[in-house]
Amino acid sequence: MSSRDECLARDARDPLAPLRHQFALDRVDAEGVIYLDGNSLGVLPRSAIDRIASVVSDEWGSGLIRSWNTAGWITLSQRIGDKIGALIGARPGEVAVADSTSVNLFKALSAASWAGSDRPHVISERTNFPTDLYIADTFAREHGKSLILVEEDEIRSQLDDRAAILMLTHVNYRTGRMHAMRELTRAAHDAGALVVWDLAHSAGAVPVDLHDADADLAIGCGYKYLNGGPGAPAFIWAHPRLTARMDRENWRPPLSGWLGHAQPFAFDPYYEPASGIQRFVCGTPPVLSMAALECGVDTVAAVSMSALREKSIALTELFIALVEDRLTGHGFTLVTPRQSDQRGSQVSFAHVGDGYAIMQAVIARGVVGDFRAPDILRFGFTPLYTRFVDVWDAVERLSQVMTSGEWRDQRFSIRAAVT
Repeated sequence: MSSRDECLARDARDPLAPLRHQFALDRVDAEGVIYLDGNSLGVLPRSAIDRIASVVSDEWGSGLIRSWNTAGWITLSQRIGDKIGALIGARPGEVAVADSTSVNLFKALSAASWAGSDRPHVISERTNFPTDLYIADTFAREHGKSLILVEEDEIRSQLDDRAAILMLTHVNYRTGRMHAMRELTRAAHDAGALVVWDLAHSAGAVPVDLHDADADLAIGCGYKYLNGGPGAPAFIWAHPRLTARMDRENWRPPLSGWLGHAQPFAFDPYYEPASGIQRFVCGTPPVLSMAALECGVDTVAAVSMSALREKSIALTELFIALVEDRLTGHGFTLVTPRQSDQRGSQVSFAHVGDGYAIMQAVIARGVVGDFRAPDILRFGFTPLYTRFVDVWDAVERLSQVMTSGEWRDQRFSIRAAVT
């Protein structure tokens, strides 16, 4: 597209355009903000405002303890899990919503270790999200294993007779590179290893089919493309062949809480795991957060993942083309794959030494992306509410920041707690 008017025309033809009205963007639009950070925190769904108010005033305020039964609080994990499952190629009853991504990752690694071999290596990417690596390192140390960190092109060569578990994030948080899930899962299985997939940057952003990939276990968060709100609960999935074996052998998860018990309200002093995925649930669900997450998941469920993916590719390709056309000579290097089948719904550019300051200056101009150390400017594109004209205007403001040199202002180099 060569003009802003062409972007406006494409927005007018966009079949997903009406879905933008699902989100509370009135104030954002009035302030001239372009939000390109859905890969860190999705936008507030309008329905969540009334839903949370209803949970607080009616279900909690009036229903009180009765709402565990009358409002269905006790089944929120399963109900939302089934909705997320439909987005990631899982079947009803296979996904549980509970805890955080990190906690669920520890559970998944424990399950993979139990179901797999006693080999010594847990393999992951050096550029995987740090919390995943921290959890995996702690897990490995406690189980007499070693966490082996490799580059993306070294993964297959490390799948040898020492590999017990391959732990990967489907879409890399820094670069946006998307792994070939089916092929890598097959390679791991051929080597005798199990695979744990982190879908934090995939669920609700790109088509995922866990059964088609023959994956073993998967986890993911609810606050990014699922629009579940800050700190939204996470989810966990295990292949039925694993949960069936867990049932047969009475496997206990590492965190055996009361809602993962076969009969939680029998108040038995001895733990007996629930069947299927329910055994991975630990503590009492955070009802307010669950209510918000369900609204967020419903926004994604309103459209097919193939339609979302088609628009995502179009948005990211436009952004890449415009940045490279208008900002030649300003020191930006594309680190996200150009091939659409190899990237998620984000675009990252590196700017050595100055990335943080540039991003802060861009945010000051109303384009909200984020910075990932050491030098990545990261922009997330959520097809549900991101418009083609937003892409045009975002690049225009980035161009203004670079042309004017305003990013060199000292205030933009002061590091905030969250980048």
